[in-house]
Amino acid sequence: MKKLLATTLAAAAFAVAGNSSASAADIPCDTAQLIVPWKAGGGTHVIFSIFEKTIQQMDVKPKIKVVTVPGQGGNKGAKQAAKAKADGCTLFAIHQSAITSFLNGRVDFQYDGFDTVANLTMTPDIVGAKAGAPYKNFKEFAAYAKANPKKIKAGTTFGSTSHFIWLLLAKEMGVEFSYVPYDGTRERMTALLSGAIDVGALNVASGSKYLTSGELQGFAIAANDRAKQLPDMPTLKEEGVNMTFALERGIVAPKGTPKDVIEHWASIFKKASEVPDLMKQMDAKGTGLRYQGPEDYRKWADALYGDYETVAIEIGMYKK
Repeated sequence: MKKLLATTLAAAAFAVAGNSSASAADIPCDTAQLIVPWKAGGGTHVIFSIFEKTIQQMDVKPKIKVVTVPGQGGNKGAKQAAKAKADGCTLFAIHQSAITSFLNGRVDFQYDGFDTVANLTMTPDIVGAKAGAPYKNFKEFAAYAKANPKKIKAGTTFGSTSHFIWLLLAKEMGVEFSYVPYDGTRERMTALLSGAIDVGALNVASGSKYLTSGELQGFAIAANDRAKQLPDMPTLKEEGVNMTFALERGIVAPKGTPKDVIEHWASIFKKASEVPDLMKQMDAKGTGLRYQGPEDYRKWADALYGDYETVAIEIGMYKK
């Protein structure tokens, strides 16, 4: 009897310990704000709105609410998130623009200004052009760019990934583009559709309907493999350009957020990324899921910064 009682008590203690990680974090809000530093309708807003709806339906606390804080090419929201109280009630949706903005001198922090929570998705970029452009495929585009230095106008958000992809592509192709600044994805898309610019970086999440309707052209996808949503579009590697480029979107928290709070949120986002309906929606938008927890995400971010810094110095964007 004593042995049975001891076993029962041990099992109960184990159960409490096993559940404590999900409830131990002291987060003083029912709903945390997830700052997306771009306007509504862009790829990052669309993707994290799906996470928001998924988490709303999960039996977890707190819930999240996506709050858009656009401006300064994503840096206005980043600054607000970095200054927020480190109590788990503010999270920040981040991708590689944090690094390019730092390298461009627009902010004085990158991933290292936050505590990493979870890396979640990756969305490869597509080299796109306006419908009436004088080139109908990537080879014609490359030939035109070489014959007409700086004549092709590329829409970018200076200091963001939409700028960096064209700098990298120009380097790999041995050409020169002219760069026209816009604040976010929606503005660049509007400019591309109106013909105010010649080319822009697209993705399946924000540009597929324009590509399938013929309003825009897609020449190549910067991925290792073709997108199943656009199976006729070649990769850059197939077109002879040894380059891949994908936005990897994740969640970070203000520096100094308690470790148990970080782990709590990481667990919630991991569970959300495993929900079949979310997986289906991401797949439809050409976005892959690639969960990394806090420590692996930090290692990835540190390695990524080293790669970007090397390239930025080489192309003259950043001078140590």
